[in-house]
Amino acid sequence: MSGTVKRLLAGALTPLARLAATVGESARRLWAHARLRASIAGPVDPSVVIMGVAEVRGVGCVELGKHLLLYPGLYLETQETGRIVIGDHVVMSRGVHVVAFREVSIGAGTLIGEYVSLRDANHRFGGGRAIRRSGHAAAPVRIGRNVWIGRGATVLPGVTIGDGAVVGANAVVTREVAAGAVVGGVPARLLRGGQGQGIASPPEP
Repeated sequence: MSGTVKRLLAGALTPLARLAATVGESARRLWAHARLRASIAGPVDPSVVIMGVAEVRGVGCVELGKHLLLYPGLYLETQETGRIVIGDHVVMSRGVHVVAFREVSIGAGTLIGEYVSLRDANHRFGGGRAIRRSGHAAAPVRIGRNVWIGRGATVLPGVTIGDGAVVGANAVVTREVAAGAVVGGVPARLLRGGQGQGIASPPEP
């Protein structure tokens, strides 16, 4: 096939390809929205935009706000009495994992980068028992309003992140982050913040 013929055919087919892509994307989003509604205990507002089917595991105790933007690869798991609470206008990027045995809450306007892990429980270990059968130790994770969590960050059980804080990419957050602070590293440490802001100091022994 000559270059001229290819250009003519491509020009003729491009509008059809665009239309098919638009219709296909709309159908995928509608299906993902319906699947999410069927998978969780709470309602899913029509304003929620979900770009791909979310994987929901466990008891399905998930509460969603309005005007969310949820990218593909989202994983939501609630076990035992755990619940996940997501406020309005939250963006959760591709591959975000949220696991709750007690509670993980995410405040309104928060942005969560790709492949972030928010988990409120760790496996118990020791005592000669297999880790798989040792149960979990859980403590709530609370993310404030208008927080930005960078790609690949991990937030561990019991952590509270204050309003307006920023967590750098690939950080591992092990302790409280004050409102407005910027933290990063492994484990996360204060990079920028005013008086009284930053990673909370550990308690005195």
